[in-house]
Amino acid sequence: QLQASGGGLVQSGGSLRLSCVGSGFTFDGSAVGWFRQAPGKEREGISCISGGGSVTYYTDSVKGRFTISRDNADSTVYLQMSNLEPEDTAVYYCAADHQRISSLLCERGPSNLGFWGQGTLVTVSS
Repeated sequence: QLQASGGGLVQSGGSLRLSCVGSGFTFDGSAVGWFRQAPGKEREGISCISGGGSVTYYTDSVKGRFTISRDNADSTVYLQMSNLEPEDTAVYYCAADHQRISSLLCERGPSNLGFWGQGTLVTVSS
């Protein structure tokens, strides 16, 4: 399973760090990604990282502002979010998949062998 945390209310231009802790599966063998769903919009993959941490993927809207990283010793993936904008307001989810590479995980979501964590709400005020 995956446990996401770290969401909250922040002002525009501020920062937050999200954490996603995995358990019950081979964490370092799985790509992990962050997705978000804003009100009235579809869920989108925004950043994903390979099992070993050497390959990362970012969607254009977060490049240069968000940084994904992982600590396999602690079975945790982080998303450091900086220079937040009101448009970043959404419920953020993490997902893991040992079958899909990081870019595919972000583009298509987890396969039927992957799984989602629960969401954490990020609200950015203007």
